[in-house]
Amino acid sequence: MDWNPRRITVAGVSGSGKTTLATRIAERLDLPRVEIDALFHGPGWQPRANFVAEVEAFLAGREWVIEWQYRLVREQIAARADTLVWLDLPTAVTLAQLTRRTILRRLRREELWNGNLEAPLHTVFTDPDHIIRWGIRTRNQLRELMPNIAAAHPHLRIVRLRSRRERDRWLRCTLVR
Repeated sequence: MDWNPRRITVAGVSGSGKTTLATRIAERLDLPRVEIDALFHGPGWQPRANFVAEVEAFLAGREWVIEWQYRLVREQIAARADTLVWLDLPTAVTLAQLTRRTILRRLRREELWNGNLEAPLHTVFTDPDHIIRWGIRTRNQLRELMPNIAAAHPHLRIVRLRSRRERDRWLRCTLVR
């Protein structure tokens, strides 16, 4: 194989499994990885002041895996990456995964990044930015962005995975060190 991905970003809507896939890729290829949400979210869900600088420092490395999100750094990530893995799963799948994950995190009072917890479940009805409502509102966003990303970054190999089966097959058969 003449393709040897070393700087990989994983794109997908909320609930698509970006973080899980990024972790699996990093483990499989023995690459450094950072969870971009941990860099972005400070205490009280406030954006961290040094977010962009920390992402840029990570991207300066020779090899890495990171999720492709946050407008502030998407362009830098795409420009530096050699591979973008796009989890383009059906909306029903991503919304089910997002809902399940959100409920479990809340019920377990699982600490996320920098002391943050998922919002109380009832706020899905009152908070327009609740993660589940965010997932519904932005569910088609990447389908609109990808043609522009591909055109702006011809060096970037985009791997579009449309199902869990495709994702698993790609991991098993394509990513070998």
